[in-house]
Amino acid sequence: MDITIRPIEPAEHALLGDITAEAYLGDGLLAFGDDDPYLARLRDISRRAAEAEVLVAADAGGRVLGGVTYAAPGNPWADIAAADEAEFRTLAVSREARGAGAGEALVRACIDRARGTTGVAGIVLSTQPAMHGAHRIYRRLGFVRTPDRDWSPVADLTLLTFRLELRPSV
Repeated sequence: MDITIRPIEPAEHALLGDITAEAYLGDGLLAFGDDDPYLARLRDISRRAAEAEVLVAADAGGRVLGGVTYAAPGNPWADIAAADEAEFRTLAVSREARGAGAGEALVRACIDRARGTTGVAGIVLSTQPAMHGAHRIYRRLGFVRTPDRDWSPVADLTLLTFRLELRPSV
């Protein structure tokens, strides 16, 4: 599948919000299902796009397949990043587009952005233990587990963390 990664357009905010919410709900990642308070934050792409960089994966016809939020060093959307690290979060791909490379393309775009930023030594992320498909992508791209940075944003949920060391281009 031919996939393009680009910044989200305002007309796509609701669509990506739905894709993200459906991915988290469909994979059973929200403790309270449709009543989970985090669901509203997942859907609020307009706020995310105003405060961080939201990227989408689109097919050759322009159809949005998924998206991710990229937080440069110091961005308020970074949860665990140190001053010299970038972070990405809320990676989601529609059920129909899974396995076609959209998730990996979004992660690669975040890595490229981090590599293109002076002074960034690494890129980090938090993930739920059940997100096995995403973990495979992260490991394939060179991310390593950083269990010393695992954390719990709410009771009964421990997020796993990964980091990719970025080496300067030679």
